[in-house]
Amino acid sequence: MWPDRRLIDLFKTEFPIVLAPMAGVMDAELVIAAAQGGALGSLPCAMLSPEKIREQVATIRKGVPAPINLNFFCHTPVELTQEAEARWKQRLADYYRQHGLDPAAPVNAANRAPFDEAMCAVVEELKPEVVSFHFGLPEKALLDRVRAATCLVIASATTVKEAVWLDQRGVDAVIAQGAEAGGHRGMFLTDKIAEQPGNLALVPQIVDAVKVPVIAAGGIADGRGIAAAFALGASGVQIGSAYLRCPESKVTAAGRAALAEGRDDSTVITNVMTGRPARGVQNRLMREAGPISPDAPPFPHAATALAPLKAAAEKQGRPDFTNLWAGQAIAMGRELPAAELTRDLAKSALARMKALAG
Repeated sequence: MWPDRRLIDLFKTEFPIVLAPMAGVMDAELVIAAAQGGALGSLPCAMLSPEKIREQVATIRKGVPAPINLNFFCHTPVELTQEAEARWKQRLADYYRQHGLDPAAPVNAANRAPFDEAMCAVVEELKPEVVSFHFGLPEKALLDRVRAATCLVIASATTVKEAVWLDQRGVDAVIAQGAEAGGHRGMFLTDKIAEQPGNLALVPQIVDAVKVPVIAAGGIADGRGIAAAFALGASGVQIGSAYLRCPESKVTAAGRAALAEGRDDSTVITNVMTGRPARGVQNRLMREAGPISPDAPPFPHAATALAPLKAAAEKQGRPDFTNLWAGQAIAMGRELPAAELTRDLAKSALARMKALAG
């Protein structure tokens, strides 16, 4: 019934739908529910310890007999200089004072680790069916070990050049991340935010440029979006924002309220939350200090000084300093159990494609 079954056959899932890995707002519960609905469930691992990854995967394996995608970051760590730290704390000083906080108090460093030897050993041990990477790929020796563990490898591209680079290095599928997508931009061969294409332009150009299946990501939240992705040549879709209001997600009450009020213009691409461009729901910090600020220290260090502010504001029910990553289709999200939502997305996509074919 699907016009292209390459992704279904590759992942051995019921539907060509990938649950986007969304660090900080999901865990094994959402992975299980989406997989029960027929999607490929993805577990974001960049903020997890090896022990926590093992625990989460064990929970998923008990909950559903389905393939798992473990997602990792591949950024190159950058040291935080004293000058950059001081400049950022000065920019945040008024916010600290307003919340009765001491900007000089020690804070735990932001935990967003790149894929390394320890994480690779966990992959070799757990043998997930799929491993996905953001911000490029790990070094060849680590990538070879992932493949030797019989894992499929997929990765995000925000431009045709990045997609070709990934294809040349043997990935099994490319995720075409349009400018509409929520979360961190997967950019790794460019830093030019203003040049990022949307899916209508990006997907068909990547499809024409690579040999492997292409997964469209960004702005897809219903059957119409899925049908459109297939019309552009994609073999499947990756969906995140549509799942944020599911009962299995870990979005806070304040975050859910913001999502429920979301519109097509509610999100922006910003660097003030982590130091790296990402799309999320506008909050006070994005409006007043950004959305793009030269004062934000490099990824992930901007998040470190924000942690006390985030905690203080959330206690008051305000997401002023909370990074609620979401794409431009958040207004189309629904409060449905993830398994039900997945099946409805697939059913409505097939109905739309049948109607168009007729």
